[in-house]
Amino acid sequence: MKKDVKFSVLDLVPIVEGKTARDAYLDSMELAKHVEKLGFERYWVAEHHNMPGIASAATSVVLSYIAGATEKIRVGAGGIMLPNHSPLVIAEQFGTLEAMFPGRIDLGLGRAPGSDGKTALALRRHREDFPALLTELQHYFEGLAPVKAVPGHGTEMPIWLLGSSDFSAQLAGRLGLPFAFATHFAPDNTLVALKKYRDSFVPSKILQEPYSMIAINVFASDDSRHAEKIATSSQQQFLSLIRNTPGKMPPPVDSMETIWNGIEKYHVLSQLSATVIGNPEEVREGIEEYLQETEVDELMIVTSCYHLEDRLRSYEIIANQFLASQRKASL
Repeated sequence: MKKDVKFSVLDLVPIVEGKTARDAYLDSMELAKHVEKLGFERYWVAEHHNMPGIASAATSVVLSYIAGATEKIRVGAGGIMLPNHSPLVIAEQFGTLEAMFPGRIDLGLGRAPGSDGKTALALRRHREDFPALLTELQHYFEGLAPVKAVPGHGTEMPIWLLGSSDFSAQLAGRLGLPFAFATHFAPDNTLVALKKYRDSFVPSKILQEPYSMIAINVFASDDSRHAEKIATSSQQQFLSLIRNTPGKMPPPVDSMETIWNGIEKYHVLSQLSATVIGNPEEVREGIEEYLQETEVDELMIVTSCYHLEDRLRSYEIIANQFLASQRKASL
């Protein structure tokens, strides 16, 4: 396990049953302020569309809201699905964010639709040549394009490549960019992708050595049974996707056994196998296992559950286990 591993947050901005998108934004603002005080490195939100339970479709707008409510934590997209957009528009949006919040904005890029096929068509998604789109975007930031992105032109924007397979891993390596893997929903490919990223890495003006991060799900509570219970909201939401009945995040239940069948249980738990659930000691042990196995430089935590107080406490437990010494050193 590497020393001084950084910890960060991926917020899916969940809309829970009985509440609205505005409530989700208010909760995310409170969570961002909370984890900033706890010492987390960055706070990312992800682009999703046509998802009744996720409020982060207008990703750059949400990032502006989060950055405006915080003071020093890095805020970014984890990620923007670049083929859904004109690279010029993304350069302008993130150039604007960087101008508003200098030195705090990250741009993570993915190539998946972030939605279903019909929604991809509605987004006018028609360009799938991700490397070419990435080059075009970089040219806008570097001032090499015939059209100037204003703001954006001349911005030194930290770009990450995100992935759930080895395609982006190898591309990030060849370009000397930091790489983040979506272990929280694609656990099986993690180690292969990380190896390919490190093996293909070429030093650049951005990075001299590879820098990798993975995201995992963590549900921490003072009581193990309560941790298992709060995790059931996420399990139910994934189950609704399998059933093709997506909806808002449901409240937790005492047991999932009467809700899913055996096949559904297998698929949900397989997709969410990169999950640590338990009390503080169990969570520390589980996280340390992931850090030892992957040797990543940074760990991004996803705690998507129904009650805000459970999310706040979960991140607090993680910070107490891993970030307490770093907070003392910064005082």
